[in-house]
Amino acid sequence: MIGFFKKSALLTVLAFTIVFFIYVFAKYAMLSCTPMNKITSVSRQTERGSIVDRNGKPLAVQTNFYHVGVTPHLIKDKEQFARDIAEPLDMTTDEVYKLIADSDKTSFLYIKKKVDQTVYSELKKITDDKNYMFVVFDKIPGRVYPENSLASQVIGYMGEEGKGLAGIEYSMQNELQPPSSDNPEKPAQGKNVYLTIDANLQYKLEEIAHEALSTTQAESLMLIASDVKSGEILSYISLPEANLNEYNMATIDQTIDSPAMTAYEPGSVFKIFTVASLYDAGLIKANDSFLCDGVFEQRIRGGETIRIKCLEHHGWVTPREALKYSCNDALAQIATRTTDENFMEMVRRLGFGRKTGIELPSETPGSVKEVGSKLWSARSKPTIAMGQEISVSALQMIQAASAIANKGIPVKPAIIKRITNKDGSIDYEHRAQNLERVFKESTAEYLLSCMETTAQSGTGSRARLHDISIGVKTGTAQMADKNGGYSTTDFLSNCMAVFPIEDPQIILYIVIVKAKGETYAGRIVAPVIAKAADEIIDHLGMSRGDAASLEHNGKITISSSKQLNFGEKMPDFTGMSMRELLPLFNRKDIRIKINGSGWVKEQTPEAGTPITENMLIELNLE
Repeated sequence: MIGFFKKSALLTVLAFTIVFFIYVFAKYAMLSCTPMNKITSVSRQTERGSIVDRNGKPLAVQTNFYHVGVTPHLIKDKEQFARDIAEPLDMTTDEVYKLIADSDKTSFLYIKKKVDQTVYSELKKITDDKNYMFVVFDKIPGRVYPENSLASQVIGYMGEEGKGLAGIEYSMQNELQPPSSDNPEKPAQGKNVYLTIDANLQYKLEEIAHEALSTTQAESLMLIASDVKSGEILSYISLPEANLNEYNMATIDQTIDSPAMTAYEPGSVFKIFTVASLYDAGLIKANDSFLCDGVFEQRIRGGETIRIKCLEHHGWVTPREALKYSCNDALAQIATRTTDENFMEMVRRLGFGRKTGIELPSETPGSVKEVGSKLWSARSKPTIAMGQEISVSALQMIQAASAIANKGIPVKPAIIKRITNKDGSIDYEHRAQNLERVFKESTAEYLLSCMETTAQSGTGSRARLHDISIGVKTGTAQMADKNGGYSTTDFLSNCMAVFPIEDPQIILYIVIVKAKGETYAGRIVAPVIAKAADEIIDHLGMSRGDAASLEHNGKITISSSKQLNFGEKMPDFTGMSMRELLPLFNRKDIRIKINGSGWVKEQTPEAGTPITENMLIELNLE
C-alpha cells in the first residue's frame, strides 16, 4: 500500500481522521456533563364536568372505560387464552376463540369495547400473571349515569369520542368539556351543570307516568311540571325512555325528546288561549251567550258551507260554560268575532310558531299557518280556535299557559338552574325571564276561574283535588293519518293544569299519545293529573286545606355529622346524607354510584375493605 499510495496523501487522511475522532470525543464529553432536561407532559386531558339535579344529586359523572385489544398472530395457545378471559368479559370461550381464530392474519383486533374499571382490573391481573404481552388496554373517557333512565332525554348521552350526542350532554358540550387549553400548565376545566329538575320528584312522577302508560297501553307519554314564576321545570318526562348506561341498545323512540322535538295538534286544550285572546281584546264578555245546536255552520263566498260538529247540543252557553263543556260550536262562534289576521297575531304572541329557546337541542318551532297562504282556508280560523290545523310542542304549551298563570305575562321555560366551576364558584345562575305581556291581569284571573270551573264540574272533574284549588282544561284530538285527513282510531289526549288558583305555583301538563280503548282525555288523562298534582303538593310541602296544624318552639336539634375520613380502608358510610357524600365525587382514584335518596342504608364493599385504585363504591340511600 505504501508503494501504491503517496505518503503525503496517507498523512493527510490520517490527520483528518484524528481530528474527527477528537471532535466526536469532545462532543460526547460535553453532552455527558450537560444536565438532562426534565421531560414534561405536553398536554393534559380536560376532565368533563358533571350533570346534577337542582339539589346536587349526580345524574352524569365522569369515569373511564377500556377497549380490550389483542394481536391475534402472537397468541400461541388461543384456546387457553380464550378460557382465561371469557368469564370477566361476560363472553363464552367459543365466542372469544372464534374472534381470535377468524382474525389470525390481522395485525390488531378489539375483543370487546367499553369494559368498566372492575372488568379491566380483573383482566389486567390475568394478563400480568400469565404474561400475555399481546393484550392492549386502550383507556377512553366515559360517563356513568347513576340513575339509569331517570330524565334520560334531558340529560342526553356522551359518545365514545367524548362528545355529547343528545340532551344537555350535547347542548352544553363546551361548558361540560371546554376545548383544550394552549397552556399545558393551566388546562381548561369542565364545569358542572345543575338542572332545574328535582330528581326525587322526577322519580315519583315517572312512576305515575309509567303506570298511566301501562294502563292506557299508549304509544308514548309526556309530562311536564314547571314553576309558574321562575319558568324552571321541576319534572320533565318523555316515555318511552332509554337507560343511559345501555344507550347503544335503545330504540329510536326511546331516544326522542318528545316535549321539545315533537309537534302535534293539541285539540281542545288550545281553547283556553282562544277564549283568553278574544276576552282580552274586548271582543267577548263573561256574560255573552252562544247557542250550541250541535253543529257550527257558516256560509262563505261561492256558496260553500262550513260545518263543524260538536259532541253535544249544549244550548245557550257563556264563554265559561263553553270551556267547561268543551263546546266546539261556541268556540267557532267566538272565533268569528275577530279577523283572520288579528286572530293569528294573538296566536303568535303566545309563542306558537317559534322555539321557546330552552337549553335543549333540536327544539321544534311547531307550525302556524299564514293567512292567505295555500294552506289557509275558510275553515282554518274556527278549526285553529279548537286546537287543530296548528301544531305545537309541549314546551310551547307550558310557556303559553304561564301567561294565564302568571297574571298575563308568559315566562320562558328553563331546564338549567346554574353552572359552576370546579372550585364551586358560580359561573351562571338562572333568573326568571319574563316575556312581553300578552294578557291583562284581569284576563288571566278570569281564565283561571274558568279552568277551576272545568275542574269542579266540567270535562276535567276527575282532576279535581278536594283540599287545594286547581284549574284544568282537557283535550282529545284526532291525529293525522297517512292520507292527509284525520284518523278515526288514533287520538292524542292531553290536559293542562294550574294550581293553586289563588296564587298559582305550578303548571302541570300531560300528553298521552295513541291510547288503546278509552281515549277521552277527561277519563284517562285528568285522573293522572290529580295523582301527579297530589305528589307535587306533598313533595313541595304546599299547604292543603285540610292539613293539620302543629305548634313548634322553632328549635331543632341536629346531631353532629360524621366526618368523612378516607384512608387505606373503606370507611363506614352508614347514616351519611347526600350532602356529606359530595366530597367523594372530587376524588379521581375511586368511582361512586349512588342509588336512592336520603341517608346511606347499605354500602358495597363493606367497611374495612382495602381501597384499590378506581374501585367502584355503591351506596344505597333511603
